[in-house]
Amino acid sequence: MEGRIAPTHIEHIGIAVKNLEEAVRLYEKMLGVPCYAVEEVKDQKVRTAFFRVGQTKIELLESTGPDGPVGKFIVKNGEGIHHIAYAVGNVRVALHELESGGFQLIDREPRRGAEGLKIAFIHPDSTGGVLTEFCEHPLPVAAKSPGRP
Repeated sequence: MEGRIAPTHIEHIGIAVKNLEEAVRLYEKMLGVPCYAVEEVKDQKVRTAFFRVGQTKIELLESTGPDGPVGKFIVKNGEGIHHIAYAVGNVRVALHELESGGFQLIDREPRRGAEGLKIAFIHPDSTGGVLTEFCEHPLPVAAKSPGRP
């Protein structure tokens, strides 16, 4: 398994918040950088807001319903760090390698996440208590079109 997953960097740190607008104001003041994107991911019942801190992003997560994963997390744990996400070249390969290595998958196949990323989660029971996400960036348009100037 060593070397095949090969994360390139921490893609983002997900932080569960009760009120996205208040949290955005707080993080803009604290970090001194503007929020660059707000997005709703309906199938995950969440609204997100993003900040860039070097190569890593901070993703604020607000549940759009009490039955969503982030809503349940906040009821159980309160606001705070929800997950850590690693960027990899191929999420499908990473899932296969992780499962072969005995990790418990939440997602057996990649799905679409915020910012168009392919994502998959690993259960915290098999990662020392940390909900872990692996992310794959979609190819840039220019890379998909060979022969383009």
